[in-house]
Amino acid sequence: MKAFHIQTFAITLILLCFCTSTSSAKTFDLGSWNILNIKYNFNEKWSVFGEAQLRSLKFYNHFHYYEYKVGANYKVHKNVTLTLGVGSYQTYKEGGNFVTPKNNEEWRLWPQAILHQSIGKLKIEQRYRAEFRFTSNGYRNRFRYRLGLSYPFGKERNAYKPFQVSASNEIFFSNKEPYFERNRLLLAFNYKPSKTTTLQVGYLHQFDYKINDETGRDFFQMGCFIDLFRKKSPDVPVNIDINDN
Repeated sequence: MKAFHIQTFAITLILLCFCTSTSSAKTFDLGSWNILNIKYNFNEKWSVFGEAQLRSLKFYNHFHYYEYKVGANYKVHKNVTLTLGVGSYQTYKEGGNFVTPKNNEEWRLWPQAILHQSIGKLKIEQRYRAEFRFTSNGYRNRFRYRLGLSYPFGKERNAYKPFQVSASNEIFFSNKEPYFERNRLLLAFNYKPSKTTTLQVGYLHQFDYKINDETGRDFFQMGCFIDLFRKKSPDVPVNIDINDN
């Protein structure tokens, strides 16, 4: 009974966030944030991935940003995963779809570490990432820390639960003034129709401070995450904040 109340509260919280963002659309522009991520698992330790993102400042209009990236993951411990990624990140001016000249053209190399732990059914994620950024405005360093919480629920299917609610907050900072660059908050609901596919919808709020590579706004997020396996797939839990924003 207690678990039922927790699930009901979590779902209600997500729905309230969506309703609030929708009802407030008259006073601010709700953009779109779209993700496609495909991961190939060689074994329980090694995997590679590719991801593409497309973002707009209005609801599926005024597209101003896209990125694509690839990388490799190595699980050094059941609760620790190391990643090395590289990608292209392109930001256009506001006011329409892919308005030129661009605000920023960028290639980025980024190592990261993700730490997982659980308290009962509640899952906790900490992500540490360093970014080496080769931009049209010169070379930059950036560092990111994300803390996330997730709660899976629903009738178990083949060692995984089909639903999950999650929340995360991430800060971005650099080694040069003004040091703090960005804060990103995400509330999301994940549905796992099969062991290899996860669908995500969410509300993302991003605040930027004196940077021009991506405009901070409110976004409706949609994501599709696909896990492929070289051999028979092991038990795959629903990950929190699966995207690599």
